[in-house]
Amino acid sequence: MNVDKSDARVKRMFGEIAPRYDLMNHLLSMNIDRYWRWKTVRRVAPQGGSPILDVCTGTGDLAFAYLRHVQPGTRVVATDFCLEMLKVGRRKQQRQARADQVTFIEADTQHLPFANDLFQIVSVAFGLRNVADTDRGLAEMARVCKPGGKVAVLEFSQPSWQPFKALHGIYMNYLLPRIGQLLARNKENAYNYLPESVSEFPSGAALVERMEKSGLKEVGQHRLSFGIATLYVGVK
Repeated sequence: MNVDKSDARVKRMFGEIAPRYDLMNHLLSMNIDRYWRWKTVRRVAPQGGSPILDVCTGTGDLAFAYLRHVQPGTRVVATDFCLEMLKVGRRKQQRQARADQVTFIEADTQHLPFANDLFQIVSVAFGLRNVADTDRGLAEMARVCKPGGKVAVLEFSQPSWQPFKALHGIYMNYLLPRIGQLLARNKENAYNYLPESVSEFPSGAALVERMEKSGLKEVGQHRLSFGIATLYVGVK
């Protein structure tokens, strides 16, 4: 049975959990999500003053991670189609140094409101699997990236090393949904959706192939934390 990733369902789901989204991310990942974003910024580092785009930004954590490493004056644009998530991000923005360099925009990754060849980096963290049409989302990310720029996709993946793989499966499929639903109650079963969407989403060579079909070259994958997450990087 395919997971319902319709735009309407995903928007409702993330709207419901937005107030506790950051707390749940850090709690359920035991704060490892902060390290994954730090690693992304280190591996796909800003070069020069061209703007950076973070799509499916949620509350802006990866956008803010980039903000801390860009030159003064470099724009960081953060987009999401869930207004409730953006509202949380804008409140967090007020606590950031150089906050005026970040712009939050309500936009669908499948239809980005930007010109071609604009951003030096186009990133997404744990959001591409929520886009209804993965290929359309990747094509849009590639379209707005500058020639020579990079597209970075940070996403959950499946560990292959036993017994860690089995333990991770028990956590993702049984413990995480129960803890998540208990602490962040919602009608859309967001924390059942998470492991279901991860299991259905293409990973490894399959996602590399999808990125190459979007027009990216030199696509590489970098497994993090024993394969719980993977960073994919391609060049426009």
